Formats: sequence, C-alpha cells, structure tokens
Amino acid sequence: MGGQIAATGSLHLDMRGMNGVVWLDVSRRRIRVQAGMTWRELQDVIDPHDLAVKIMQNYSNFSIGGSVSVNCHGRYVGAGPVVNSIRALQVAFADGRIMELSREINPDIFRAVAGGYGGLGVITEVELELAENCVIARQCERVALADYPAFFREKILSNPHILLHNADLAPPSFDRPLAVTWEVSEKKLTESKRLVPRGLNYAREQNLIWALTELPATHWLRERYADDALLNTEAVVRRNYEASLDTASLEPRTRVFSTYLLQEYFVPTQAFLPFARKMATVLKQYNVPALNISIRHSPADTTALLAWAQTEVFSFVLYYKQRSNEEADEASRRWTSRLIDTAISAGGRYYLPYRLHASPDQFHRAYPQVAEFFQIKNKVDPGNRFRNMLWDKYLPCAK
Repeated sequence: MGGQIAATGSLHLDMRGMNGVVWLDVSRRRIRVQAGMTWRELQDVIDPHDLAVKIMQNYSNFSIGGSVSVNCHGRYVGAGPVVNSIRALQVAFADGRIMELSREINPDIFRAVAGGYGGLGVITEVELELAENCVIARQCERVALADYPAFFREKILSNPHILLHNADLAPPSFDRPLAVTWEVSEKKLTESKRLVPRGLNYAREQNLIWALTELPATHWLRERYADDALLNTEAVVRRNYEASLDTASLEPRTRVFSTYLLQEYFVPTQAFLPFARKMATVLKQYNVPALNISIRHSPADTTALLAWAQTEVFSFVLYYKQRSNEEADEASRRWTSRLIDTAISAGGRYYLPYRLHASPDQFHRAYPQVAEFFQIKNKVDPGNRFRNMLWDKYLPCAK
C-alpha cells in the first residue's frame, strides 16, 4: 500500500518461486520453509498432520517472508506478533553472504530483520513453531465500549481455552463493540471442510461492502446481513479452516474508481477508552468512509527491534474506502496525521505496512529505535542496496 516492496529504478525480487519445504518435524511441531511460501501453501502441507500455523494474519494469501518482514499479527489471544513463533531465519545479504539468524545466533541482526521491511537483506528461509489443529467454536456478544478492557481481561485473556478474539466497532458511532471469540471446543463441527476452498465466489461480500460505503443510512444492512449472522449462527470449525480465509473476499469489483485500505494503531491498554473516543471523533469530523475498526490485543514484543507493541497494547485496525485519485489521498493524509499524533500522544505507535502519510518527525517519535536499526543496516548493507519507498522516505533522517 505504501511501496514497502518497491522503489523507483529498482530490481524487484519475486520470491514466490521459492516456496518449498526444507524440513518438517511433526513430533516437535516445527517446520522450515522457503520464504516465498504463502501461509495457505504451508497449511496445505501441515493440515494432513493435524498441525496449524501458530501465529499469522487473518488471511492466508500472504507470503511467510513478507509476514516476517512486517512482523505481522492476528487475533491469537496472548500470542503477540509472528516473531514469537520464529525459531530461526536464513538471510542473504548484499555482499552474497548467507547468514543464519536466531535469538542465539547473530541475535542483533535477527531482531532487526523481523519487522525490518526488507531493509537489511532477503529472507530466504524461515523456521517456525507450529500448533495443534484443534476444533474451535465461535461466541459473539455486544459489550459496552467503556466495559471492554475489563471484559477482555476477565473473560478472554484469563481463559486458556480461548484461541482467537477481536471486537468490531462500526460506524457511525463506533461505540458498540461486537466481541467475536473462538474457543477450543469438543462440539460437533458445523463445517466439514478442513480448509476454505480456493476460488470461491465472493460476490455477496463484495456487494455488501459496496452498499455499506456507497448507500445512505446503511447501518441496518450491516446488522441484518453481517452482525445478525455472527450473533445467531453457530459455527464450529477446525483451526485451519478459520485461518485459511482468502483476501478475495475483501477485493473491490474494480479499483478504477475506489479501493479499500487499512491502517492500524497500537496504544497501551490503559489508553483504550480515550483513544477509541478520539479516533471516532476524527473519523466523523473528516467523514471517513470507514467500514469498521477491529480491536485486537498483544503483549509487549520483547524481540523485534522496531516493535509496534513496546508495551501491552490494544490495536485498532481501521478498514476504510478511498477514491482512487490524488485528491482523496491528500485528504486521507490529513486525517491520518491526526490519528498518528493521537496514538503517539497516548504512548502508542502506528503500523508501518500502509500508506506513507507519516511525517519524518512522526516516524521517529513513534520508532526511536530506528537509529539502532540503521546502524545495523550500515554494517550489513553499507551501499544501501536493499531499499524501498518506506526506507527511501525515512532513511535520510536517521543519518
């Protein structure tokens, strides 16, 4: 979305052909794969062994190497970012060296590569911890916004059987969280398929998203065709089924006129309520066509150098629609700047995989550890061979 994998006049390495399994240890629940493999390709390999990915995004289309580079996360309760499931990495550097990285081997470089947005070298192999492909059942309920932090800590975080959780805030008020929880269960499956089939038709989802963002007073559409289904329909599936969702369900019918984008903000848990209210105020003030805000949680990330969770945080994932023109992008930059300042003022951070609307000053206030990152970069890539639009914008400020 912001050119984190691209740069003007550059050579782009397409890693998708490097998608093989190096080895799989079923008994120890570990696997080593080439970094161009997608999570879905990994799921195809491990599902027959009743194993599952331990930490990943909601959707399975992303490459594993790319996910490591952004230090992704999902809805996994208490698990934090993907770096927490990584045992080791193999990286190719600009001078041709192939280096093994882990918490014990070259730990400083390991910490910088995870969440380093390709700025140091090419991730070629990833060694991951896996989990059991258990059966999970969905529970949904409404929670008052002010009560949500206590609800999460008392009902969700304290329950070791809960695997996945998020809470969705919907326009126009953004004040009635719909809590969606998946708990390990012995109930009978309501879905026999082990993985979401490839190539499904998502016309219904595409039509609903279009209507919610283009038609007036459509909150009833969301409640009838989305929320009611969650609240009133039982769902019991295998873990891999829920983890194999396809981004095609989010794809607009055309990007000629508009597209759907993401932003994400992380704030300390104690700042949840004031940040949620300020975020809603900004979105309403600028008439942002938001589809929803998904609330997640993460413990502090003590591994990645450019950690987005410096402390225990709630994350706010904003999903919104934007016209495909420069005027709309400039308008988005203005309200995004407000949200970034709001998050930083709350002691939080914003997530880097998206549009590059943050000023250099905002970037460095949010990620002061970037100075150490660039010290490492100058050692392993002194010629700045590995670059992209993200580092092209913010690298000069750290010199």
